[in-house]
Amino acid sequence: MDTVTVSPKYQVVIPRIVRERARIHPGERLHVICFDDRIELVPVRPMREMKGFLRGLDPAFVRDEEDRT
Repeated sequence: MDTVTVSPKYQVVIPRIVRERARIHPGERLHVICFDDRIELVPVRPMREMKGFLRGLDPAFVRDEEDRT
């Protein structure tokens, strides 16, 4: 797990290994999502890149009992 430091301007540098795995490039836009005490950065991708991303997904997925209410 990589650790980053928040600058006085509230900026962080995304570690290289994370940028490479997520294919993030300079100037790219990211969605910022906050879940309680956790922050997630999600790359904004064009819809044409989404073609086929569900291929191979098992349609027999069943939710956990606690999630059904």
